[in-house]
Amino acid sequence: MAITAALVKELRERTGAGMMECKKALTETDGDLDAAIEAMRKSGLAKADKKAGRTAAEGLVAIKASDDNKTAVIVEVNCETDFVTKGDDFKGFVDEIAACVLANKPADVEALLALPLSSGATVEDTRKELIAKIGENMSVRRFEIIDNADVIGSYKHGERIGVMVELEGGSEELGKDIAMHVAASRPACVSEADVDADAIEKEREIFSAQAAESGKPADIIEKMVEGRIKKFLKEITLLGQPFVKDPDQTVEKLLKDNSATVKRFIRFEVGEGIEKKEENFADEVMAQIKG
Repeated sequence: MAITAALVKELRERTGAGMMECKKALTETDGDLDAAIEAMRKSGLAKADKKAGRTAAEGLVAIKASDDNKTAVIVEVNCETDFVTKGDDFKGFVDEIAACVLANKPADVEALLALPLSSGATVEDTRKELIAKIGENMSVRRFEIIDNADVIGSYKHGERIGVMVELEGGSEELGKDIAMHVAASRPACVSEADVDADAIEKEREIFSAQAAESGKPADIIEKMVEGRIKKFLKEITLLGQPFVKDPDQTVEKLLKDNSATVKRFIRFEVGEGIEKKEENFADEVMAQIKG
């Protein structure tokens, strides 16, 4: 029986497996859709969609740069448990994704998922096949690209935190130091000019209410509030923070002394912003035993 594209599509929709796996299963069963589904269930590939709703808040961050270090990428790929992040299969998958982003510069995650990896299978099909093999939900969460930069510095703290910094002037060593600082100090943005005006106004309202309780005259309160605003801006901006390796100088002074400017930085931390579902491990094990 001829294996049509429509038949392959139907099998993909019913199993969530990759196109090549569906075509292979249909070929082996002479186009028998139900028999193909049964065979794929036995092999585990059809389990991928069942795990899609499970929270994947663990994972790895990877950074990869071009040979001339003018282009670099950072990616985050998630799984359910820290145990899986230590396996060669997952590590290899993350590394291949970083290489794929560097080589192809996709516009977004959706475009990335459609790109082929070294095996010939797409990122999405490889992801589903890995879910079936390992038994955990996985997701390619995000990536960022710095392209055609003057200087790029990067730093990874373990496998969970990664930072890239784009500099104008300076050196890669300086860039790495700044990236290390960003990893440790978590600045919200580069400079005061980048801080959202609404965020400043909100802080001003809070500080004003606190200062009003002091009972001091209005002009004194105004000075107190302005002082707190300045302190707030120094705390959240990269340029205003004391440099982690030398707290006696600010990052701004360090950059000035090295004739460098930070154009932007990107900081990824595994699982940030993902709401983790609290589960009883014993109950989960029993649920799996009961099928």
